[in-house]
Amino acid sequence: MPTTRYHLTHLSDIPPIPCPCGEARRAFTEDPDQTASTHLVTISINARTHYHKHHTEIYYILEGHGEIELDGNRHHLKPGDSILIKPHCRHRAIGRLTILNTSIPTFDPEDEWFD
Repeated sequence: MPTTRYHLTHLSDIPPIPCPCGEARRAFTEDPDQTASTHLVTISINARTHYHKHHTEIYYILEGHGEIELDGNRHHLKPGDSILIKPHCRHRAIGRLTILNTSIPTFDPEDEWFD
């Protein structure tokens, strides 16, 4: 990653990788400051309930309809909805959705915990 104070990327140019809920295109994960990362996520399966001990996530629903389960409570989702998920909140997406997920700090797969 360049040493400039900004970085521009095109999420559609990043190859998708498998994730517990479908596939994700992750940007800014190599930032040396580890400030945040953003992920274009295609949720194609009901995600497995998980949580993070250190990460806060913000989901923004781009396409589709479904639900999100947050600490056992289900909420309907539609395009334009946004969810702030703090550390230790057990969560999973349900349905077919495309979301933009911002992880603060930068996503670390070692901070993905399953019961």
